Amino acid sequence: MTWYLEAMALAFWLVIGLGVLIVLVVGVLDRLQKSDAIRRNYPVIGRFRGLFTTLGEFFRQYFFAMDREELPFNRAQRDWVKHAAEGGSNTLAFGSSRNISVVGTPLFTPDPFPPLDDQFAKSEPMEIGPHARIPFMARSFFNISGMSYGAISQPAVRALSRGAREAGMWMNTGEGGLSPYHLEGGADIVFQIGTAKYGVRDADGNLDDEKLRAIAEKPELKMFELKLAQGAKPGKGGILPAAKITPEIAEIRGISAGQDSLSPNRHKEIRNFADLLDMVGHIRDVTGKPVGIKTVMGGLEPFRELFDLINERGAETAPDFITLDGGEGGTGASPMPLMDLVGMSIREALPLLTDLRNRAGLKDRIRIVASGKLVNPGDVAWALAAGADFVTSARGFMFSLGCIQALKCNKNTCPTGITTHDPRFQAGLVVEDKDKRVAMYGKSIVKEVETIAHSVGVSEPRLLRRRHVRLVQPDGTSIPMNELFPTDRAPQTVS
Repeated sequence: MTWYLEAMALAFWLVIGLGVLIVLVVGVLDRLQKSDAIRRNYPVIGRFRGLFTTLGEFFRQYFFAMDREELPFNRAQRDWVKHAAEGGSNTLAFGSSRNISVVGTPLFTPDPFPPLDDQFAKSEPMEIGPHARIPFMARSFFNISGMSYGAISQPAVRALSRGAREAGMWMNTGEGGLSPYHLEGGADIVFQIGTAKYGVRDADGNLDDEKLRAIAEKPELKMFELKLAQGAKPGKGGILPAAKITPEIAEIRGISAGQDSLSPNRHKEIRNFADLLDMVGHIRDVTGKPVGIKTVMGGLEPFRELFDLINERGAETAPDFITLDGGEGGTGASPMPLMDLVGMSIREALPLLTDLRNRAGLKDRIRIVASGKLVNPGDVAWALAAGADFVTSARGFMFSLGCIQALKCNKNTCPTGITTHDPRFQAGLVVEDKDKRVAMYGKSIVKEVETIAHSVGVSEPRLLRRRHVRLVQPDGTSIPMNELFPTDRAPQTVS
């Protein structure tokens, strides 16, 4: 027994000695290094600052932030999506935790005599692209926004495809090309053509009509979206780090593996709106299917110029839809100045765009798709009331897949397997479970937006109008949205 105690004591002092030696070595290294002033002035102890800074975002999320405090999405928003995706009850007790005095908060106006249960109606499918050889009859007003295979993982794409099919939604491929996993579920697919033209490019990065035609022949492909810009990075092309480019992704995109994939900041052959309409018409002629554009608003004048040119050339030359992204839109990787400071919010831009379109006489010709941080029923109902024909969401569906807002999308270390190609993390995303959550979330949004529509006195969501919404003002009062954004107001001049 004595020898055992002596051995334990020796081991103890060896551990202590080793610890002291490590501290001394680290201290010397910290004192000698020149890149970090804190570590140089406070050896060893200074390292804890970096550790606590890294851990801080996690402690704030789980222990310190209130339900409505976090950005870009707070706990209340994420929890709503989680409960909806699980098919659970979204009823709450006692009262709302939302601060309704925050400027811009939409408050829907209840009707004293809402429609009875037998007076409700489902939203009818809406046609997009009447001048295309094969128009698209879109079934749902709520759909999945662009998330490319590469930015998100294979199991995530598979789950989204299956869920979209079950919920009757379309799924946008994002700018990364068409993978077999997009087609797996049999969902309606919108193929996004980014500035690098992944999946439909030749060796020099130009649009390849033969590849475009081959993709269009697939029955799941319903529309094409020409991406000019997205809200999180207007004026900047897509960014896919080399760590996330597998050989399969490289082949699908038509690029080389092992290096960052950086898209041009615009389509090199589109220098003005005339070129844009020419390109839209060309893609529609080659594919026979509806073609729209995705962009971000920075002012009224460019869109006024676009609509004037369409009316000059003829309504048949117009894009079949415009996806309007807000400056609050998300992405896997973007420079902070672009993410924070460039582009109008969807809350301001959407009413302005729909008014311009309607005054140009193009309401029935060009569909408006709203995108940008619209993940809960109130967001979607507001967008429809503001004038949108459809709403798409990316991050809402990421939450339905299990996203915990770890903010690791660009590092290939996503702990939920959604934005990583590491098999270890992907193993946590079980397609056969997540596809049901995707479908349930989409269906829940539609159901809850219908509930809001009925409460304000209309039979279905597309009958929501601006008069049904009040927006909170700085003094705490609220004003009807149709007074802030009157549809018959005189056109504004914006330089």
